Amino acid sequence: MTPMPTTGEQAPDFTLHSTPDQTVTLSQLRGRPVVLAFYPADWSPVCGDQMALYNELRSEFGRFHAQVIGISVDGAWCHAAFAQDRKLHFPLLADFEPKGAVAQSYGVYQVPEGVSQRALFVIDGDGIVRWTHVSPTGINPGADGILDALEKLPPAAGAQP
Repeated sequence: MTPMPTTGEQAPDFTLHSTPDQTVTLSQLRGRPVVLAFYPADWSPVCGDQMALYNELRSEFGRFHAQVIGISVDGAWCHAAFAQDRKLHFPLLADFEPKGAVAQSYGVYQVPEGVSQRALFVIDGDGIVRWTHVSPTGINPGADGILDALEKLPPAAGAQP
């Protein structure tokens, strides 16, 4: 398995489906911080609580102009139903085919379970990993670590004031 990127390394780029016919590419989000929240599966109680918390804290993340993105191995249709049910207002990306390829590139894919770990990455506006955290599958990592990492981010080289 690929090792997890460490602080100061370039975040692995990817393109994943946010809907059956739309994609999100990490490198296209340069200029603003990105929070990648890998989680095992839609519809599990802990995952639902974690994503709902990030949804509730959108204004806090917005203070840093940060884009929150949830990623799991579930398909785009499953994500759409989950996001609608939970009234989520940030993208859920489908690391579905090839299954777990992006989680593998971030070193957080669990074999033989076939799901990603509950892992967080804060990536600065230049595409550099600035903070990582992996939680036990059954533990919601909350948002304090993310917000602390966003507070400490240096300004992006290409950022507009």
